[in-house]
Amino acid sequence: MYAAVDLGSNSFRLHIGKHDGDAIRVLKSMREPIRLAAGLDAAGNLSEAAIQRAIACLKTFRLALAAYELDAVRVVATSTMRQARNVASFLPQAEEAIGYPIEIISGEEEGRLIYMGVANSLAQPNERRLVVDIGGGSTELILGRGSDIERVESFSVGSVKQSLSFFVGGRVDAASFEAAILSARSHFEDGAPPYHPQFWKRAYGSSGTIRAIAEIIEKNGLGKGDLSAPSLEALKKRFIEFGHVSKIDMPGLRPDRAGTIVGGLAILIAIVHELGINQMQSIEAGLRMGVMWDLYLRSTRRDRREQSVRLFMERFHVDQARAERVASDAVTLYEQMKPGEDNYSQHLFWSALLHECGVVVSQTGSHKHASYLVENADLPGFTTREQKAMSRLLLAQKGNLRKVSELLGESDFAKAVVALRLAILFMHSRIELDFKGIKLRMKNRIELELRREWVAEHPTVAYWMEKEQEFWDEVGVDLSIRAIA
Repeated sequence: MYAAVDLGSNSFRLHIGKHDGDAIRVLKSMREPIRLAAGLDAAGNLSEAAIQRAIACLKTFRLALAAYELDAVRVVATSTMRQARNVASFLPQAEEAIGYPIEIISGEEEGRLIYMGVANSLAQPNERRLVVDIGGGSTELILGRGSDIERVESFSVGSVKQSLSFFVGGRVDAASFEAAILSARSHFEDGAPPYHPQFWKRAYGSSGTIRAIAEIIEKNGLGKGDLSAPSLEALKKRFIEFGHVSKIDMPGLRPDRAGTIVGGLAILIAIVHELGINQMQSIEAGLRMGVMWDLYLRSTRRDRREQSVRLFMERFHVDQARAERVASDAVTLYEQMKPGEDNYSQHLFWSALLHECGVVVSQTGSHKHASYLVENADLPGFTTREQKAMSRLLLAQKGNLRKVSELLGESDFAKAVVALRLAILFMHSRIELDFKGIKLRMKNRIELELRREWVAEHPTVAYWMEKEQEFWDEVGVDLSIRAIA
């Protein structure tokens, strides 16, 4: 049993599903039109009214989640949360309201999850396809074959912003539509060539906006539910005839959607023309289904994050043997210190695998380069928060600890830093660790016991340990090292 919560720019949505054979069956679905993107003020901050709407919705979602025995829950936030300048103050309130961590995912990660949901719903392993998702704050184009993603891009144009910017006060006329379409086309024209029809066989629209447009077209006799230039133009004409979003009354269109559907239609028309799409099929799958599939794959140890790290190692020519040794030793040392609830074990392992990726930039300051690369790279499966945590571990892998001193108050992070630094130190000293001969503890101080013969056989160990004591002393932590027989 899995739950996916999507904190979108227009609506907050929840899916609760159960893996059943080759499919995930949705047991419960909820949607609340929060209009988060419309709550951004001129300075880019979420208004208090938008925040309160969001908090109230998340508390409702929390009650719904509590009614099920769930194996995993994942809450993801998209475009507006990526943009909001006051998100740092809003996020703790939101997490407290729903009772789970909230992951602000990149546009590219959003696109990958959308494609995963679509691909698993279609179950056509060799089909070359284009997936289009028009959200409230961004639009994703994903090209793939079967379950494999070949290209994904996120464009900063969404239905909410387009509606507010070009259909001012709710007025709908030909000039407004023309301006909205041209503006949308300008976002896609440079990135369009890789998504032209010669690279795919069928196009799918996965977002609620696209599904709503398809339903309106079908129920109003403007086409057979197909999304094509003629049917979209026919719908545009009908909207113009109404003249104002408050007057739009058509079968298939919920009143709360009218204010943003016009902007979404403008974007879809722009995509159809810019990419040369003759026909697109709407599909009842996307981000939330992708999140649940991702949770299922993690539970079966087919974690995309592992693949991302391995590909990153290849890309930056990391010595695999050295990396594997440091990663294994670091995790073993970390577990000796008995970490608490905020366990960094898995992220420590991945950080250790990547600890030398910065060498490809420069040997000097390689830990700083590694930290920057991991924080800013496109790593499929990882959230911004995860990459930042790994980046901080990599920054702390050597040298002074003042650069991460404010984070060392978190016990499990400090233990992960100790483990990573020692694993790297032992690797450089060419010490093959026998963990029966090493004891490591950390409470108010770091206590390390080493075999006396190791120090005798590897003279540099004494030097490096002395330096380690100095570095930890600078941040107010006592490192006690004792040689044992």
